[in-house]
Amino acid sequence: MGGANNSSFKGFILIGVSDDPELEMIFFVVILFCYLLTLLGNLTIILISRLDARLHTPMYFFLSNLSSLDLAYTTSSVPQMLFNLWGPDKAISYGGCITQLYVFLWLGATEGILLVVMTFDRYVAVCRPLHYMTIMNPRICWQLASTAWLAGLGNSLIQSTFTLQLPFCGHQEINSFLCEVPSLIKLTCGDTSLNEAILNGVCAFFTAVPLSIILISYGYIAQAVLNIPSAEGRHKAFLPFIVVCLFYGSATYAYLLPAKSSSQDRGKFITLFYSVVTAMVNPLIYTLRNKEVKGSLRKFLGKWREEW
Repeated sequence: MGGANNSSFKGFILIGVSDDPELEMIFFVVILFCYLLTLLGNLTIILISRLDARLHTPMYFFLSNLSSLDLAYTTSSVPQMLFNLWGPDKAISYGGCITQLYVFLWLGATEGILLVVMTFDRYVAVCRPLHYMTIMNPRICWQLASTAWLAGLGNSLIQSTFTLQLPFCGHQEINSFLCEVPSLIKLTCGDTSLNEAILNGVCAFFTAVPLSIILISYGYIAQAVLNIPSAEGRHKAFLPFIVVCLFYGSATYAYLLPAKSSSQDRGKFITLFYSVVTAMVNPLIYTLRNKEVKGSLRKFLGKWREEW
């Protein structure tokens, strides 16, 4: 009945962050700036990882995947945010909302699993250094990356499909920037306990299980990293952990707390954080103290200056 009810919708209204036009323009400028930095930073990571033969390693292969993912992740939501912030039209079509729901959740779940893969890569590099290139061979790297993308897709198909079966009863105003599971659940009416139980179970599995694996792995890495004399080596070992904290911290709040009881304004801030900010800071985290990446950047900037 919920599906039939929802199919008659022409669209939804994305309320956004504020009814104040001046405040919305401030958010427009800030989000646009963050989006441009995200594009620049992640495209730079992808290019130097492909062009510099010294970076053709498993770590940078997965980092390129993460950057490609972040580009798609932000592009699935930010242009719609900017459109709604720019003018009075806050509408999104039903088809557009469904597409955004599936794609945004697919890419978000894929990032969570890819962070597990990157943690495994660091675990092997630190705890099994003599066998690193044997274990993390190109075939295994491609299989691990493909598994992350496919598992994220499976998660999206389950969660999004169950969410769209919920009865919305004519409610069309989404108190958020975008169409995502927690915001849509808040529109529902009637008894949705079974649907929410299934959704919470899937959310818990795709959040708690990967996070547990990551924390256990970093326990072993922390023990081994004390024996690494190089500060650069210790820093590189813990790079993904910073990203993990940013991503899983915000995702846990957004998806594991009860959808109908969490604060609307706080939920908007969390949505803005994990949909815009994390993708922007990931390249900074990986390049800020990484001599290999900074060396490659200097090399290509030097060539560019010589050509011009």
